[in-house]
Amino acid sequence: MDSQRNILLIALALVSFLLYQQWNVAKNPAPQAIEQAQSSSSLPAPSFADELDPAPSQQATAKAITVTTDVLTLSIDTVGGDIVQADLNKYSAELDSTALFELLKNEAGHQFIAQSGLVGPQGIDLSSTNRPHYAVSADSFKLAEGQDELRVPMTYAANGIEYTKTFILKRGSYAVDVEYDVVNNSGNNATFGMYAHLRQNVMDDGGSITMPTYRGGAYSTEDTKYKKYSFDDMQDRNLSINLTDGQGWAAMIQHYFATAWIPRDEPGTNLYTRVIGNLADIGVRMPNKTIANGENAEMTATLWVGPKLQDQMAEVAPNLDLVVDYGWLWFIAKPLHWLLSTIHGFVGNWGVAIMLLTFVVRGAMYPLTKAQYTSMAKMRMLQPKLAAMRERIGDDRQRMSQEMMELYKKEKVNPLGGCLPLILQMPIFIALYWALMESVELRHSPFFGWIHDLSAQDPYYILPLLMGASMFMIQKMSPTTVTDPMQQKIMTFMPVMFTFFFLFFPSGLVLYWLVSNIVTLIQQSLIYKSLEKKGLHTK
Repeated sequence: MDSQRNILLIALALVSFLLYQQWNVAKNPAPQAIEQAQSSSSLPAPSFADELDPAPSQQATAKAITVTTDVLTLSIDTVGGDIVQADLNKYSAELDSTALFELLKNEAGHQFIAQSGLVGPQGIDLSSTNRPHYAVSADSFKLAEGQDELRVPMTYAANGIEYTKTFILKRGSYAVDVEYDVVNNSGNNATFGMYAHLRQNVMDDGGSITMPTYRGGAYSTEDTKYKKYSFDDMQDRNLSINLTDGQGWAAMIQHYFATAWIPRDEPGTNLYTRVIGNLADIGVRMPNKTIANGENAEMTATLWVGPKLQDQMAEVAPNLDLVVDYGWLWFIAKPLHWLLSTIHGFVGNWGVAIMLLTFVVRGAMYPLTKAQYTSMAKMRMLQPKLAAMRERIGDDRQRMSQEMMELYKKEKVNPLGGCLPLILQMPIFIALYWALMESVELRHSPFFGWIHDLSAQDPYYILPLLMGASMFMIQKMSPTTVTDPMQQKIMTFMPVMFTFFFLFFPSGLVLYWLVSNIVTLIQQSLIYKSLEKKGLHTK
């Protein structure tokens, strides 16, 4: 198989991959929630939907306090103690913008908030209009210089029971602990349970054929490490899964960022979703606790609200780092991301790191590349014999096939030698595509000159055009035996088609492909010179 057909195979594989991944984003199959709920635990799942107001309304903020650390700025409503806004201090909303990226917000038409409360017989968060009005000591709290932890307590008392809801934030961390401390002096037993969910307007999954991003729900249980649960899934069926060991999480994810509630070692916790109107909830409901008079109890959940930083997320909860979704080639993409990050640690520029990663990857594949071109050269040498064989045998396909195989065996030629390296190279490209697509580190990261954001397309299309030119040069350096006019036209058009696709790709990925083509041209020249010295003609 010659290089021109290889290029056609690459194109077909790439287009098929793009179409498949876009279809997968749009049509992610819904998990069998009922079956999982039955298999996850023998405990009955709490009917949480019956405990809350069946008609959630737009959050009404009476008074909000501001909590600031080095990485987060939170706005917390004193009614209910919900986080109604979360700004990420180290991430801008847009390139070169002074405005911070707003992950949680409470705006008309786009509500995305993190709610938590207590329900049950002595619960205090039973409806959207009947929630506690917490008292706080100040309107704003800030992590001081040299301070590693910030605690923000909010208090409420009713019927002889004192409720303290404390937000605990740490320096450099996007994980916020929400801790309830309840002291019962009512004269009777008090029973309640904690819930924590994320509420967001039902939205389109988002994405495009060249950048298929996902926006929607996701969760993890002891049986399922990571599963997407889209808004469509939520509308089709409420999720209800009991966590036998209390290990798991419920999240809303989007491109580069994630928000998740993680219960803390509460066996029997129920993971749930519900949709009412245009609002979708996904969260966790911990089992009830009963406190005797004169006693106290604590309940804690952790909220991750920030970028998809794999190392930090893995420390917060098992499998939380899987929201960085590398798809089915994660076992290749994850090491590539690690290698890219390691290189960046030395060079300090993500564009340069991508270039060096390309040299590493192409260098590692050099034996495959050499085998590919050697096989192509041997196949070219056999073309006259194959042509004579066809003329001699005619239309007897069975005999032709037998004699061709005998010829390949005699000449020690593998007819698949030219395409096998290609088949092995495609998964690496696809895995790297996902590694670059899912790397929040590349967001708003400059390369040099006109490339100010490696996660966005080239504003002047210079890299895609250079990529197309390099692909055209590879074609010219790879003579073909194809004589069919239609195939020749397809091959000629291939660089144009690739260039069109890459116009809309993130510039970081286009940079990888361009450098890869340049390395291919260099390797191709060296290999051809070596083969010609051995008497294998490449032209």
